[in-house]
Amino acid sequence: MFDSLQDRLQSAFKNLRGKGRLSEADIDATAREIRLALLDADVAVPVVRAFIGRIKERAGGEEVSGALNPAQQVIKIVNEELIGILGGETRRVRFAKNPPTVIMLAGLQGAGKTTLAGKLAHWLKQEGNSPMLVAADLQRPNAVNQLQVVGERAGVTVFAPEPGNTSESTDGEAEGTVGDPVAVARDAVAEARRSLHDVVIVDTAGRLGIDAELMKQASDIRDAVNPDEVLFVLDAMIGQDAVQVAQAFAEGVDFTGAVLTKLDGDARGGAALSIREVTGRPIMFASTGEGLTDFEVFHPDRMASRILDMGDMLTLIEQAEKVYDAERAEQDAARLMGGQFTLSDFLQQMEAMAKMGSMSKLMGMLPGMGQYKEQLANFDEREIDRIKAIIRSMTPAERDNPKIIDGSRRKRISGGSGTTVQDVNQLLSRFADASKMMQQMAKGGGMPGMPGAGGMPGMPGGPGKRAAARQKPQPKKKKGRKGSGNPAKRAQQEREAAKAREAKQAGGAGAFGFDDKNDDFELPKELKDLL
Repeated sequence: MFDSLQDRLQSAFKNLRGKGRLSEADIDATAREIRLALLDADVAVPVVRAFIGRIKERAGGEEVSGALNPAQQVIKIVNEELIGILGGETRRVRFAKNPPTVIMLAGLQGAGKTTLAGKLAHWLKQEGNSPMLVAADLQRPNAVNQLQVVGERAGVTVFAPEPGNTSESTDGEAEGTVGDPVAVARDAVAEARRSLHDVVIVDTAGRLGIDAELMKQASDIRDAVNPDEVLFVLDAMIGQDAVQVAQAFAEGVDFTGAVLTKLDGDARGGAALSIREVTGRPIMFASTGEGLTDFEVFHPDRMASRILDMGDMLTLIEQAEKVYDAERAEQDAARLMGGQFTLSDFLQQMEAMAKMGSMSKLMGMLPGMGQYKEQLANFDEREIDRIKAIIRSMTPAERDNPKIIDGSRRKRISGGSGTTVQDVNQLLSRFADASKMMQQMAKGGGMPGMPGAGGMPGMPGGPGKRAAARQKPQPKKKKGRKGSGNPAKRAQQEREAAKAREAKQAGGAGAFGFDDKNDDFELPKELKDLL
């Protein structure tokens, strides 16, 4: 979503790099580029004006003029100001002291409230809560049925005493609305207390536009259940209208936090940068896809880091911790460094990564990947499925020892996986190269292209074993005559050697054991390059 804004900001910063001091003209030009980037991203004009004013004030002060690297200091200022307009700190759900905690969802029709209700319930369930969904949208056709389907997918209870509107009309208006949504919401809280559900999520009705009836119904439900949180669900793709819609709901329903949906779309994302500054309410969650797991807590600092192409390693680590077993990961690492990593281990790793999301999405969280957006967008996720199909077509013996896979076996594997023999050859070749590299690292060769980098401590060839090797008695060398075979010349050499020993004992050696007068001493090339 923030691709366009990310590109424009990177272009603005590029002109600052390499400058030891920034002039007022440099700051004005950069501020102008940032202003155009934000306006192009549909950020509200008042927000842009205040944002640029703060950046120019800080960039023109001693904070930048006294910095060793002014360009990096400006980027740091922009990052901090982005975090500020996105909310500053992460806002968590406020749970009730006496359960159940009531969370009410509000927003326009089409913003994704019903789907988001299922995602929120699934997330709360993973956090150890027992949520219950409430079908209080009795106006949109089949909204109750949709919530029941979403709740079943999320594995949570759905309270739906009324069938709601089941007409086939598509105008969003009820044709004979069934039931009272206020009564449904009130009864749901009582049912949650009886059935020991600690969180109640109330899905309310929406409209295609803001109207008095929508606000009155939402306000009545709020008064009836007294929710602990009122979440305003906003479609992040609606652009400049986001500010007007957010202000209307802030006045009519007085929401406590916002949720951005469809952040995986190709819109410009100005809503995310406007809503907090305009309404004063924090963004609490973000929906980043269609799956139940494409839902995350909104962290202002991480979102600002993504916008500036600094990556989001913390979110990546958190997602990995959910799918990777720590003990299993440790065992895999030991096998990998010991050269015992097999295709079976590789298959398990790929299946675990698949639970974290698409490969392009995961790669996009790495710092500096903004320059590879086109390659990530064109990445074929089916390639991962083909690799898994090839490995699954192998026997356990073949996975553990790929060297036994001859021509006939490759033909059988390609036929069983629906691929070509060339695909099988390519996979085996890449896996063999990766295994060699890991074995080289384990034996002390270090990473390829890094001279002098030794092995890992405790690994074959690592410092621990090298130290032990130094302590082992070395085989004695055969004694032989030293120096020249000519007796007179050999006597001369022995006299010169004796003089050298006397000079050394007299203190001629330097602090590090080298002769201070020896100007021919050369550092090793690797150490020279490092210094």
